[in-house]
Parts: sequence; structure tokens; C-alpha cells
Amino acid sequence: MSGLDIQAIRKDFPILEQEIYGFPLAYLDNAASSQKPVQVIDAVANYYRKDNANVHRGVHRLSQRATDAYEGARSKVRGFLNAQSDKEIVFVRGATEAINLVAHSFVRPMLNSGDEILISHMEHHANIVPWQMLCDDVGAKLVVIPMTQRGELDLSTFDDLLTAKTKIMAVGQVSNALGTINPVKMMTEKAHAKGIPVLIDGAQAVPHMPADVQDLDCDFYVFSGHKMFAPTGIGALYGKQALLEEMVPWQGGGDMILSVSFEKTQYNELPYKFEAGTPNISGAIGLGAAIDYMQSIGIPELAAYEHSLLDYATQKVGELEGIQIIGTAEKKASVLSFMIDGVHPHDVGTIFDQQGVAIRTGHHCAQPVMQFFGIPATARASFAFYNTMDEVDALVDAIQKVQELFA
Repeated sequence: MSGLDIQAIRKDFPILEQEIYGFPLAYLDNAASSQKPVQVIDAVANYYRKDNANVHRGVHRLSQRATDAYEGARSKVRGFLNAQSDKEIVFVRGATEAINLVAHSFVRPMLNSGDEILISHMEHHANIVPWQMLCDDVGAKLVVIPMTQRGELDLSTFDDLLTAKTKIMAVGQVSNALGTINPVKMMTEKAHAKGIPVLIDGAQAVPHMPADVQDLDCDFYVFSGHKMFAPTGIGALYGKQALLEEMVPWQGGGDMILSVSFEKTQYNELPYKFEAGTPNISGAIGLGAAIDYMQSIGIPELAAYEHSLLDYATQKVGELEGIQIIGTAEKKASVLSFMIDGVHPHDVGTIFDQQGVAIRTGHHCAQPVMQFFGIPATARASFAFYNTMDEVDALVDAIQKVQELFA
């Protein structure tokens, strides 16, 4: 089933070595935020112990070492995404900030009343609200690709939704609420055939599958570090260099300038013109360490093992009476959302916690998905490569405990 030594991998994650209410912790909330290996923790700590200084501005040795580590992390992200140049990688706080940056710096200057922005029904709020704000600002229209009861995009009318009015298509590669893997490469090809630029939200994809922006040929790709075993508050925006060159900065301040006078400011070169102020240096270094860690194990191998976990969990939970699985797409990654008959998901989460099983309950920042299925929330178990079949069994036991208590 897997050539990975999962027990050895688990030893890299100190947070997993604890009990909750007397039960071994089964952390199944990875779609919200993943845990961090000691390699990442040590990389961040070593920066603060040895190299703590601002980047790009100092001639002293600490600043030079910090700059080397920071820019080294950028190169790791470039390689991780298979981008052509480090200039195409902009460090941001996460996918949310990256989407807002593209919305304000790329789309806003060309958006007019009557124009359209195309997204899908299964988007995270971070890929809905920024576009709504733009549309409200100029009188443009938000157009939504519909979905099916299986939790897949309904592409029967997709070609018709790509029109001369569409200024950008922004879609998630993997649904955080359902785990659905969307056919973003095909969708990008069709959008480009009509001259429409594409942003792909890869926040839920990069922890679970290889990412190749040149293969996808997307114009922008965004992700957050905290979902892929890196620190919080760090992420990256990939943009094709020609587009980034044309875009104006979204924020102003230090480091994004070459010169400033009261009459005129000359902006810095890529990617620095989009990185105003002192950056999250330790976060970027931690992100680079997380990429090193994932690649040292093998991303295809991690993906295959996680898929086996999802298959096992889907089978085991599906065998139980009184359970409804929400999202049964043919192609999924790492997410199992479900409802227990007669029990609100928030109660499910509370009882699970008392059994040492950490899951997410709620609308998962995807309220339109919940509205589509006519439910207030789901219970969501989400897996990472450090999870085990025994933890899936603990999930099943917790479900049965809930059913006993509410019988």
C-alpha cells in the first residue's frame, strides 16, 4: 500500500505525541491547518537564534545571511511550482492576500460596469468576497459555474459562461469543503482560447499533489504555507512575469521602491514591488524548509498514501448506518465531509474532541456549498501523510460514540 515509514514520519511532528482526554491525539483537521515537522520548527528557531536581521538593506553579516535564506526560500518555491523565474514568486501572508493582490493590481484597473468575473460554486470565501467587492465597486457581475449533487463542477454550460465580458476566471484546484479535484488544466485551456486570464487557488492542492504552473499554464497561482506544514502568515503568489511587470503595486512602503521623492516614486523590480514593508522572513524560511521536507519524502508518494487513507475512511464511514457523506466526486483529495443523522455537526465535533479526535465542523468558509446541499454545516475529517489507518478507526469509533449518545 505504501513504502513510507509512517511511524518514522510521525516522530518528526512533536505535537502528535500527546493525549487528549486520555486518548492519543488523532489530528484530522489538516485542511484547516497542518502540523509542523521539527525540520520547519528548527529552521525558524535557528533564524531567530543566529541570523535575525532585516533583509535586503543591511551590509552587515547577519542581514546578508538573512537575505540569503529568504531569497533561497523564494527559489525553493519557484522550483516547487516549476515557475520559470524567481521574479514570478511574490511572498504574501497567504492565498487570501494573494487573491486580493491580483484583484486590486491586475483586475481592478481593467474592470468596468457590465464586465464579468467567473468563479465556481464551490469556492472558499477568500475566492468569492474579493471579487464581489470589485463587482460592487464598479457595477460588474459575478458569474458562477454550477455544481452537481456529487460535488463536482457542472461543466455542461461552461463554454457559454466564457464570454467577451469575462475579465478573469478564478477557481480552486481542490475544494476545501468537499475535497473535489477540479479539472483546472482543461478549464484554463478553454479560458485562454477566448483570451481570458486564469487564477488558480491551490491552497488545498499543494499539500496533496505536485504543482506545475507551466503545465497548467495558469496566469496566477496562489497558496498558503500553513496548510502545507509551514508556519502561519506566509504564502506565495505565482504570476507570469509579463503580467506582473505590467501590474501596479497594491501596497506602498519600504522595500518596494527604488527611489522616493515628494514628486515621484520609482517602484522596485520584480518581485519586490509587491512586497512592501518588512516581510515575514522567518515564515518564508519555514516555508522553504517545509518544501524541502515534502520533497525529501516524495510528493507523489505522499499523495498516494493520503489517497489510500481517504479510500479507507470513505469505505469505513460509508458502511455505517445513519451517515451521509457530502461530496462524492470521482476525483478527490484528502477530505471526507459527512453528516450524522439527527446530530448537529457542532455537537459531533465536541464529542469527537472528548475522544481525542480533532476534526473541523461548520461551513468551512464555503457557505454557498452548504446552501447548495441545504445543510447548515458538515463534520469534516481531512488527512495528511502523517495520519494512520488506526486514526481512521478512531474516527469511526467516535462516530459510533456520537450515535450511542444521541440514540
